[in-house]
Amino acid sequence: MTATPSVTRRSIASVNPYNDQVIREFSAMTEEAVDRAVEASHEAFQAWRGLAPAERAAVVRMAGELIIERRDEFARIVTLEMGKRIGESYGEVDLVADILRYYGEHGPDLLADRPLPMEEGTAVVANRPLGPLLGIMPWNYPLYQVARFAAPNLVAGNTILLKHASNCPQSAIMLERLFRDAGAPHGVYTNLLVPAAGIGRVIDNPAVQGVSLTGSDRAGARTAERAGRNIDKTVLELGGSDPFIVLDGLDFERTVDAAVVGRLSNMGQSCVSAKRFIILADLYQEFVERLRDRFARLVPGDPMDPATTLGPLSSEEAVDNLVSQVRDTVAHGAKLVIGGGRLDRPGAFMEATILTEVRPGMRAYHEELFGPVAVVYQVADDDVAVSLANDNPYGLGGAIFCRDLDRAHRMAERLDTGMVWINHPTSSCPELPFGGIKCSGYGRELSDLGIQEFVNKKLIRTFETTSAIGFATG
Repeated sequence: MTATPSVTRRSIASVNPYNDQVIREFSAMTEEAVDRAVEASHEAFQAWRGLAPAERAAVVRMAGELIIERRDEFARIVTLEMGKRIGESYGEVDLVADILRYYGEHGPDLLADRPLPMEEGTAVVANRPLGPLLGIMPWNYPLYQVARFAAPNLVAGNTILLKHASNCPQSAIMLERLFRDAGAPHGVYTNLLVPAAGIGRVIDNPAVQGVSLTGSDRAGARTAERAGRNIDKTVLELGGSDPFIVLDGLDFERTVDAAVVGRLSNMGQSCVSAKRFIILADLYQEFVERLRDRFARLVPGDPMDPATTLGPLSSEEAVDNLVSQVRDTVAHGAKLVIGGGRLDRPGAFMEATILTEVRPGMRAYHEELFGPVAVVYQVADDDVAVSLANDNPYGLGGAIFCRDLDRAHRMAERLDTGMVWINHPTSSCPELPFGGIKCSGYGRELSDLGIQEFVNKKLIRTFETTSAIGFATG
């Protein structure tokens, strides 16, 4: 095993962002415990890979049934640990169940061997597992992010080592218990309760065959560099600054509804949130006024209360960072339409905010705004809208609202993103691939593409006799 610097052992805590109270603390794993966990994952892989895909899929499918039985417990802990409004926490649990059922039911077929046409003999491409995989997951969707990584890869025959965000340890522990109770043998799914500083040791372990990270572009670059030194496959799902483009007044009230959902779902703490609203000139003023009215009517409060429409962000640090971005942008000439600061109350609360007249060089122009802050732009025509949408380091998703579907599709072709939704905010479901380009990362999760990211596409070529031996190349 590659030697790495010693990691200081410390506690990992759940802190409720609604009131800043510590819920529970856990001791981080020692280096020796981490090494044993990786070894156990490697040993478990030898048996897990030998099961038929249908047997592995049955475990994942059972996990989907169990999480619905434990729906209240999972939703509650997500809200307590990262502040998600309780209705959205239930929605996350339901989406996770859909993902687990999707791969539990369809995974074996998605892994089927692919025959290649040959004049003599046969050839197939067989999807075979690689080994232990490391998943580095964020706090904003503590269950969903894990499920879309773990479910397909467990069915594919890989084993999972999961390093979750340090502010949601209880969610991480509950997920490990879920897969164990669903029938996953020891070592098949392992939660690593370690600080971020200790994860390099896991990447360097030769037993680990791949790394998937969802997080910031900075974390992605560091992780990919380290994994690259070990010749490990990586998938990165990073930040986003999705454009939300309005080309005409198609059902304008519904379009504004979609804008509010697209920006404020999960309190705006989503890589695929609508963050930049690009509005044609004749609709711009009305759009800003209606969006401002919606933001002004939000009700801050306890995320456990279904009546709350403005919950806390995930941490005090998250609020401080976002307020700094907004204040710096305004100081350089942007217009503050509403909000802009912390709410005067306990907890990690940020005012719902709208910025206009944002220009290149301002922080809000190119940086990702991870919270309830909308930047609204006025443009003259479709060409300017596309140019503005693409003038960004990120390329995750985007949304176009237009009654002329041909026009919308022409624009969709021109957007530099991994996903485009027409007449709906960018979203996610098990059947559709999820991922981006540029600084938003590479690789795809979910759908048939997600289950084939971490597999060995092994060619098996067969001849009936040895009479056709030729020259080898390569």
